[in-house]
Amino acid sequence: MGIDARSNDLDALPVILAELDRSGIELEVIYLDALTGTLVKRFSETRRRHPLTNARMDLLQAIEAESDVLRPIADVADLTMDTTTMRSSELVEDIRLRIAEHSAPGISVLFRSFGFKFGVPVDADLVFDLRCLPNPHWEDELKNLSGLDEPVKAYLDGYDSVTELFDDIAAFLGRWVPRFEESNRAYITVALGCTGGQHRSVYMAEKLGAHFKKKFGDVLVRHRQLG
Repeated sequence: MGIDARSNDLDALPVILAELDRSGIELEVIYLDALTGTLVKRFSETRRRHPLTNARMDLLQAIEAESDVLRPIADVADLTMDTTTMRSSELVEDIRLRIAEHSAPGISVLFRSFGFKFGVPVDADLVFDLRCLPNPHWEDELKNLSGLDEPVKAYLDGYDSVTELFDDIAAFLGRWVPRFEESNRAYITVALGCTGGQHRSVYMAEKLGAHFKKKFGDVLVRHRQLG
């Protein structure tokens, strides 16, 4: 079934979905999104016209209008996926891991590192700002490494502020993620940002992912800026 963004009946879709849910039909709404600049680039690189473009509305205006039209559906989505930096193969893999093979009981938690200078991920449910932490970027021997590399980990491990922020975030998530689960949320995305998305956010996403794999059944870690 295809639903056109030009339809006048999209506002009715959340009501229909709620009726299906009450009737006992199991369903999930997966909403794929991307930053506006990425959507403009994708349409510009294809020969396909955006369905809302016309003589009075350019591509950027059409994409913004479409976002408004689809907001009622986005608001009821069980899972929103940020495809801004994804290749098609990566999208297939994430859908396989988070949805098709999500067999573990309980909530699925995704930790996503990102760089604030590239925009906040559109699928973020919770956002933590790590720009207050010491930045390995200013160390010549660490600048070209990432939070996956041992020298960067050792550098950040050496600061009490890093340990304190990790403890605070872990305590917050340990308390509140189960509350999301109790409200029948099946998915949650925790976004961790630093300036460039290369060092501090990657380090913290990895550390939190390892910590919560012992607590929640389904935990994934993704790094938006590491490509």
